[in-house]
Amino acid sequence: MSADPVPADVPIRDEMIRLGQFLKLAGVAESGTHARDLVADGEVRVNGDVETRRGRQLVRGDRVTVSLPEGDETVVVA
Repeated sequence: MSADPVPADVPIRDEMIRLGQFLKLAGVAESGTHARDLVADGEVRVNGDVETRRGRQLVRGDRVTVSLPEGDETVVVA
């Protein structure tokens, strides 16, 4: 059994970024519509909690995990 991969750090320019924008920036969502659907379907967790607000403000250090068909992917706001 292999260890969980280390989450990727995704740098942001400003102090905060909205969840929908971050999902696109991190390459987890293909488009704004895809990001909206992931969030609406309860597939996105921020710091371990399901997040249903696409406009949620993220700050550096937040961990975003998305449940995808190929498995969970975690990225960290850097």
